[in-house]
Amino acid sequence: MERITSLDQLDPNGTYTYADYLTWRFNEYVELIKGRIFKMSPAPRDIHQATAGNFHLVLGNLLRKKPCVVRIAPSDVRLPGRSKADREIINVVQPDIYIVCDRSKMDERGCNGAPDLVIEIVSPGSGGRDMGIKRDLYAEAGVPHYWLAFPKERMVVCYDLAGEKYIEQGTYSVDEGDPIPFPLLPDTLLDVNEIFEGVQ
Repeated sequence: MERITSLDQLDPNGTYTYADYLTWRFNEYVELIKGRIFKMSPAPRDIHQATAGNFHLVLGNLLRKKPCVVRIAPSDVRLPGRSKADREIINVVQPDIYIVCDRSKMDERGCNGAPDLVIEIVSPGSGGRDMGIKRDLYAEAGVPHYWLAFPKERMVVCYDLAGEKYIEQGTYSVDEGDPIPFPLLPDTLLDVNEIFEGVQ
């Protein structure tokens, strides 16, 4: 079997599984959506990383000594269909932040199943995918809560799954100052200013 050490060795129009993904030995980060390869953006800008770091810090502190765990990219999330077998999984994504409350979904390779909350931080090159194909994928996989963070606008848009589609639950910005309801802990609010503290 040919050793895959470069993304150029793969057919960009091919269909792959998580089992294939595990054999690749190149430096680029990629995601699999419906078996198709999607290259991730180059190293994110500081505004993106500052927002991700703040989310991780705020949510990590909030969930200490709770059943839920919070993870930050890069960390593989496998979204299986009928089977959790590597050869059957055709969706592998790396959300910027995700939370899992059922720890049986976690293993040494990341998460195998739908997280309870996914947060994508929208960059200039990722907006179309985050608001389109990935949002649809997360809805299809049954992720109950999906948030989009816009660092430049210092704003978070929160969606809740209703049936098979996301319904916007609310938009929260530093300008407005309204706290973000945290759906995984009753009566818990996040300070939007903390999420974007130092983000410029």
